[in-house]
Amino acid sequence: MKRQTILLITTLVIGIFLGWVFFHSPHKIVEKHDDAPESVKETIWTCAMHPQIRMSKYGKCPICAMDLIQLNQGGATIDPEAIRMTNEAAQLANVLTSVVSKQNLVMEIRLYGKVQADERLLQSQVSYLPGRIEKLLVNFTGEAVRKGQTLAVIYSPDLITAQQELLETVTTKQSQPAIYEASKEKLRQWKLTEDQIASIEKSEKVKTNFEILANTTGIISARRVNNGDYVTSGSVLFDVADLSHIWVMFDAYESDLPYLSEGQKVTFSIQALPGVNYSGIITFIDPVLDPVTRVAKIRVEINNQAGKLKPEMFATGIVEATLNEYKDKLVIPRTAVLWTGKRSLVYVKQTETNEPIFKIREIELGPLLGNSYVVMDGLSDGEEIVTQGTFSVDASAQLEGKPSMMNQDEIVSIKPNQNGVETAETADQDHFSLQKIKVSGKCEMCKERIETAAKSVAGTISAEWNINKKTLLVKFDKIKTNSDAIQKAIAKTGHDTEKFKASDEVYNQLPECCLYRK
Repeated sequence: MKRQTILLITTLVIGIFLGWVFFHSPHKIVEKHDDAPESVKETIWTCAMHPQIRMSKYGKCPICAMDLIQLNQGGATIDPEAIRMTNEAAQLANVLTSVVSKQNLVMEIRLYGKVQADERLLQSQVSYLPGRIEKLLVNFTGEAVRKGQTLAVIYSPDLITAQQELLETVTTKQSQPAIYEASKEKLRQWKLTEDQIASIEKSEKVKTNFEILANTTGIISARRVNNGDYVTSGSVLFDVADLSHIWVMFDAYESDLPYLSEGQKVTFSIQALPGVNYSGIITFIDPVLDPVTRVAKIRVEINNQAGKLKPEMFATGIVEATLNEYKDKLVIPRTAVLWTGKRSLVYVKQTETNEPIFKIREIELGPLLGNSYVVMDGLSDGEEIVTQGTFSVDASAQLEGKPSMMNQDEIVSIKPNQNGVETAETADQDHFSLQKIKVSGKCEMCKERIETAAKSVAGTISAEWNINKKTLLVKFDKIKTNSDAIQKAIAKTGHDTEKFKASDEVYNQLPECCLYRK
């Protein structure tokens, strides 16, 4: 028994010794896994698609089962009101940024109108002779006539008497030339040509029927006489329009008038002639607005020798107006702006780091330039802002409880002043409403008219009419106006709304393409 005990102790000692020999190391070895974080307690894990998820350890997103990513991966200390996104989240949300800069400020103004005859080339074909219309040689509207062409044959007793007087004075024209010239002058006053007078003298016969000749070249736009009618001297037989030179009359809303002037170039297309572009110069701007439609007429003159442009054709024009008064201002894309009632907001990228870290800022906007806005205040040249995916950034800010466009609390906007020093400004609380209103209409001209009428109401922030759904999405300040006031303004321009119907008088003055009632 004693011998076995000694053998067991000896074996244990030898095992301890061999273990020390084979596994002893002068340095402490700590196994480290690449997948585990260095400091688990200091790392927060989140989901790229659901940034509201916050977990203390690595794993799967409980919503979409995606692998979690580290929320804070080191880097510069950021403003507590700024929103930090991971590069993966920014890529998935398609967030793009661009540097703010000064650009060539050109406003694109779209105009709608019609082709009309040149009023200066409209003439009335009258009968200078009193009598009875024996025969009409031009007897329908739209027929082309040329100067000197016979339009009608007239029987005139007064002309018969005048011819007899002429033939009587021919025999005494040598002795009494004054009487002879007086009888010829009487015929000239009735617009008889020298050839016609000479023909009467040569034939020595009185003509009972006489031709009425066209005094201009053009198109018969109206016929005002029939065979057998008795007419007096000066009675209008036809209205003639010369269409070799025409006008294109555009409607310009009062909000566009400050950017239009005589001499500007207008590029336009005709709906009936697709694929063909025309251009002309603004030669006249009506100084008085139409009280019903709230538009002023803009006239463009153009040659029409080929006769392709016909009165009442619809035209769509574009004017590119240079805004010299805003030449030192910045321009940002329309997609960068978030509208919240009175405020216009953008997300500015922080410059302290290359990470996608953004902070909301209120800015003041100027006129809209197609797909861009002029910035009056709030941004500096060279700053970088979010231009695509702005709503995704704002959604992340909302989920983290940071200042965003939907926060009811006041947003403090940090802006650089003229000296480059950032100052804080507090924005007023929002008192706005967003509503959908049914509004009747048919075409793009209706859209322009409806939106302009809505925006003309004090307190309206924005208005957009859907031509397919016939609905107007309008945002307005509830303190300054209401839905009824906006609908009344729209109805006054000829468009029925949910509560108010346009008067027949105003509706009937709308262009033919805008008539929506059956």
